[in-house]
Amino acid sequence: MKNREIIEKILAYHPDLGPDYKGCDDWKCGDPERECTGVITAMVATMNVIRETIRLGANLIIVHEPTFYTSEDGPGWFEDFPNAVYEEKRKLLDDNGITIWRDHDHMHIHNPDGIFTGVIKYMGWEGRAVPDFDTGSFGHYIIDLPEEITLEALCRQLIDTIGLNGLRYIGDPKAKLRRAAIVGHLFPGPCTKKRSDGAEMEYGNVITQTLEERVDVILPGEVIDWTTAAYVRDAVQQGRAKAMINMGHMNWEELGMKYAKDWISELLGGAVSVTYVPSEDMYSFMLK
Repeated sequence: MKNREIIEKILAYHPDLGPDYKGCDDWKCGDPERECTGVITAMVATMNVIRETIRLGANLIIVHEPTFYTSEDGPGWFEDFPNAVYEEKRKLLDDNGITIWRDHDHMHIHNPDGIFTGVIKYMGWEGRAVPDFDTGSFGHYIIDLPEEITLEALCRQLIDTIGLNGLRYIGDPKAKLRRAAIVGHLFPGPCTKKRSDGAEMEYGNVITQTLEERVDVILPGEVIDWTTAAYVRDAVQQGRAKAMINMGHMNWEELGMKYAKDWISELLGGAVSVTYVPSEDMYSFMLK
């Protein structure tokens, strides 16, 4: 089976974004017509992911996030200055005949969202997560936790399940939690929810409302320190059992690419091996 044929099956599985789609989901390097020797799913094609791909004898990597250090994520390096790190990475890919395809927009537009489905599945929250469409943003789920758990225990569960080097949190480690929310990236821009005066509500304040009314702890993709994070800190300093766990964008979505291995394997029916390779936590922590 050729690389192109595998991606055609994936695109047929996802909702069609139409003939005018010009987003980031595309080939990033390699030869779509080459015979596939194995598929790797990974959050990012890091150097270590590429080396593991070579070791396994695979030659197609399906990623969720950019490969070559730009938001535009073109199939190469297009800035007006040299990039020795890019050149070495690209040489390793080319010398070993590796092709990369990015599946980002299609995965998030899928119903249910392919990334958050993976997070929910591998955290053991299936059947407990309810989509919350009142926020006007993607990837917002309210989760009744299997049992009451302390913030410290939930943090350690995330560290162990995702494979983190550590994480940041706001809250009392001994606080007892019953309801959580997975929420999208807390950018300061507006969403579709309206305030009473008709103005668009800032997404971070939608999440603040979620914490105020319904949940004990949020797990955001990214945070803005002066909005929801500041609210959680003040709530904790008032003695309230509220918390936020900040894993970082890549770590937060990592389990979605573990889940991608599951559904891609089903699509291919054993015709080609599919292996999930963790991109690993990029951060180390120096404690005081």
